[in-house]
Amino acid sequence: MPTPLSAIPVHLITGFLGSGKSSLIRRLIEQKPADERWAVVINEFGRVGIDQAMFEERDDLVVKGLPGGCLCCQLAFVLQASLVNLLHRHRPDRLIIEPSGLGHPAGLIEVLRGEGLGEALAVRDVIALLDPRRLDDPRARAHETFRDQLVMADGVALTMTDLATPRQVQAARDWLGELWPRKHWIREAPHGELPLSLLGDNRRHDDGGGAPASAIHRAAREGASHSAQDAGQDAGQDAGPAAREPAPGQPVREAGASLGHASLGWRWHAEDRFDLDRLAVRLGELPAGLRVKGVLHTSEGWRLYNRAEGVVSLGETAWRRDSRLELIGEAGELPDAEALEGRLAECLDSR
Repeated sequence: MPTPLSAIPVHLITGFLGSGKSSLIRRLIEQKPADERWAVVINEFGRVGIDQAMFEERDDLVVKGLPGGCLCCQLAFVLQASLVNLLHRHRPDRLIIEPSGLGHPAGLIEVLRGEGLGEALAVRDVIALLDPRRLDDPRARAHETFRDQLVMADGVALTMTDLATPRQVQAARDWLGELWPRKHWIREAPHGELPLSLLGDNRRHDDGGGAPASAIHRAAREGASHSAQDAGQDAGQDAGPAAREPAPGQPVREAGASLGHASLGWRWHAEDRFDLDRLAVRLGELPAGLRVKGVLHTSEGWRLYNRAEGVVSLGETAWRRDSRLELIGEAGELPDAEALEGRLAECLDSR
């Protein structure tokens, strides 16, 4: 009989949309002790699921994607069932959870301390990521979830510092210094570089300490619970993309909305190939405030596309399953889906 699971360290890596959570987790994985198996759970607000494409499958690394909502509310019941299955099947030495950029850490900690998980898991330090440039936007400072993520954090990693000015970095440090509880550490993490030792062994959150989940997240969680019960759904069902698979030239579109934001995404068949230059121009025409990310089969090979705070980056990926693109923005800010889908079709390589 296997040994009962007990006190598996859990680290929450929080941060608002586009703060660089997946990149930082990749850097932490590079520091993983050779004798440990880690599990990473990635939650995306959008329904397509792209961030898991940043991680290559390995025997010592289990990556689970849960797209289509927020782990602390819409997907709380799915997360609980998925974690129970993951823990008993893979028995990891450490668990890292990346909530959606709109996720509230207090609600997620409630789930992790709940029935079936509380004894198996030990919630360690909560790490929040902050792009210092975001504080120049008064809407960010006033956003309840944005503030709560940073208030509840034990440590804060300042990302994108290579793109920020020294004034913006110092302003972020000053602003964080006024928050309570005080942070154990504030560290610059350009390109996601952060020492593994900073994850720490603190267990302040074992008793649920910190800010309570916000009203908007509680309402969304209650609505998701009622919807699942009314539809007779199984809370343990995987929250991956819809079962429909795209055929060549026939993309599958996914859309969602909650917490004051909306998402719009597509999946294309792996044989569909985009002309990278035409696609880059088309995506560059999208409103500057949108979060845009994708994993795409292009004329230059398979590429990861990422746009956050108006800055675009392209990277390589081992993903070959299908092409995916996701747009996230505040409600009412997304472009017309039909029109954009037609313009994206014009970027397909006919060769």
